[in-house]
Amino acid sequence: MPGETPDRQRLDKWLWHARITKTRTLAQKLIESGAVRVNGQRVLDSDRRVGAGDGLTIQIHTRLRVLRIAAIADRRGSATVAASLYEDISPTFEKPES
Repeated sequence: MPGETPDRQRLDKWLWHARITKTRTLAQKLIESGAVRVNGQRVLDSDRRVGAGDGLTIQIHTRLRVLRIAAIADRRGSATVAASLYEDISPTFEKPES
């Protein structure tokens, strides 16, 4: 894609490659709904470029995911490859003891 460098990639494409969404269309809808933040800033454009070191905050249904991008992939690979593209730094909530 023109303007795409090996160290930066469209946000919708990255979400699909990292298997955060099942399709690029779903990734685009998620972004356009305002459910994705890049480095703390709400993003509404699917063509926003992201790269290693960027932080993503994603609200999917009732789940909040916080990810740090570790790498960019050329194509969508296996779940193991997808998991290597990010570090999940989501907060964990402890259930209070009864």
